[in-house]
Amino acid sequence: MSGGLDFACVGVRAEPYAVGPTLVFRVRITAHGEDRRVHAIALRCQFRVEPAQRGYSDAEAAGLGDLFGERERWGRSLNPMQFAQASVVVPGFDGSTEVDLPVPCSYDTDLAATRYCEALAGGEVPLLLLFSGTAFRGPGGFQVEPVPWNKEAVCRMPVAVWREMMDQHFPGCGWLRLPRDVLDALRAYRSRHALPSWEAAVEQLLARAGEDGPTDARVLTSEGSPR
Repeated sequence: MSGGLDFACVGVRAEPYAVGPTLVFRVRITAHGEDRRVHAIALRCQFRVEPAQRGYSDAEAAGLGDLFGERERWGRSLNPMQFAQASVVVPGFDGSTEVDLPVPCSYDTDLAATRYCEALAGGEVPLLLLFSGTAFRGPGGFQVEPVPWNKEAVCRMPVAVWREMMDQHFPGCGWLRLPRDVLDALRAYRSRHALPSWEAAVEQLLARAGEDGPTDARVLTSEGSPR
């Protein structure tokens, strides 16, 4: 086999022209050995959040309570979580090259990684990029070698980049996924009260819950479909 490959993340940006929220990670690849010619790489990358690699304010800790529990538990609960997976075919190069790795992101707040990023007020998201795949290299033809599973790179993604990405597509908005029966009940409530928007329907329910106590679920189901 030829010499190995090393990987480094040299930047990350929000892609302004993507159809949906997308981050673009800039990855530098360096080939080692007597012959540093690489014909191509079928590269895969797993992105993992490493929450133990940064500190948190009290407000951030409160927002992360549903993920990690109280601070007293963080020694056991602050575990890595899946962020995304991506793949790319790297064209041939001599010695080293840089390649863009686009990563579509979800606005679904039921996903742990999305909730984590939304809870951060600032600073950085600590990410670990884990590489695998197949490299084609060697003189006078192709020599096939796997990208070892221990190849990885650290990325300290600014929280501001995450927010810029989301604001490009959903400025000032958040998303909540609901079961279909709850959505049908909310739709019936909105129609019955001739409310102009989903926002108005939720605001009215919250107002009634504030007056009558925590009865919003009973209000919703009594006005719409029974659950």
